[in-house]
Amino acid sequence: MTKSELILRLSERNPHLYQRDVERIVATIFEEISNALARGERVELRGFGAFSVKQRDARVGRNPRTGESVQVDAKHIPFFKTGKQLRERLNAD
Repeated sequence: MTKSELILRLSERNPHLYQRDVERIVATIFEEISNALARGERVELRGFGAFSVKQRDARVGRNPRTGESVQVDAKHIPFFKTGKQLRERLNAD
């Protein structure tokens, strides 16, 4: 599902809201999650999952084309851990 598909579905389920308002709501939610992660905070959506930031240490990597060793700098990466309810829903038989 893309962002535009999400906006369309939410607009269809909430006909009392204008599509432009739904777009603004979705954009605001994503922006707040991004801003919180940029500040190093954890974002938890109960039943869905939690977003956090993890530190990757500097390391020596390999260029896949040439096989040459390359120094890879330390960096922060976003991490998502699914919530219990989402895992159960995905694995329901």
